[in-house]
Amino acid sequence: MPDSFAYQGYVTIINRRSLAIQADNNVDFKGSFFYTNFLNIRLSIRIKIKFVHLYNQLIIMAIRSVLTADIVNSTRLKGEKEKKLLATLKQVLSEYRFEFYRGDSFQVFIQDPKHSLRTALLCRCFAISLSKDKKDTAADIRISIGIGHALKPAKSLGTAKGEAFILSGRAFDLISKTGTRLSITTTNPLANAGLEALTAYINALLKTMTGKQAEVIFELLKGQTQQVVAKKLRKSKSTIHQHVNAGHWEEIEKLLYQFENIINLI
Repeated sequence: MPDSFAYQGYVTIINRRSLAIQADNNVDFKGSFFYTNFLNIRLSIRIKIKFVHLYNQLIIMAIRSVLTADIVNSTRLKGEKEKKLLATLKQVLSEYRFEFYRGDSFQVFIQDPKHSLRTALLCRCFAISLSKDKKDTAADIRISIGIGHALKPAKSLGTAKGEAFILSGRAFDLISKTGTRLSITTTNPLANAGLEALTAYINALLKTMTGKQAEVIFELLKGQTQQVVAKKLRKSKSTIHQHVNAGHWEEIEKLLYQFENIINLI
């Protein structure tokens, strides 16, 4: 839309210059048809400039989400599992703007906040799925989601500004000290109260989730059906169904739906 208006403004300015030239050669220009058009064109330019300015302001004021995260127990993961985890995380985050820091920390910018919780759960469930045996190192991802006004970063996420970045960073510092694995913070106190209860429930569910359950839940979060998951993982439908129930997929679906409803009210 802005490109279209910029083009129209360019054409209008050309017409304005043509009329200005006409004015130099016409003594009675003020009373002419061209002068009337000149005034209309000047007004048109002002309206279009204001419209583009308002449009840009709406973009700047839009609600975005930022995920700040790090891999728990990353130094204890074996080489192959660490590479697999990093590769899958990059694949999950590929449709968003993201950056990794120090190898095991990363930040993600998501334009539509409603996608942020599902993205966070995809990351956490895959990490948990790497620990299918009791001997395996328990992997997980610590994530703080900040939701607020923010402009899409032009260069680095590390130097970006906005409420979403500030909220995410502050919350991440807090959960790093408390041991919490997921938090969601907005600028709305009422929304925060609901989100605090929601994340507490999610943290409780994922704390007891096994690697095999997480493997199945990860695929369901991607939109796969149980039948497709059974074929992909080479497991029976009954086994997949057991993991679905034990992994509390029904509850997770409801929590995702409630999260989206809360975001729509912000």
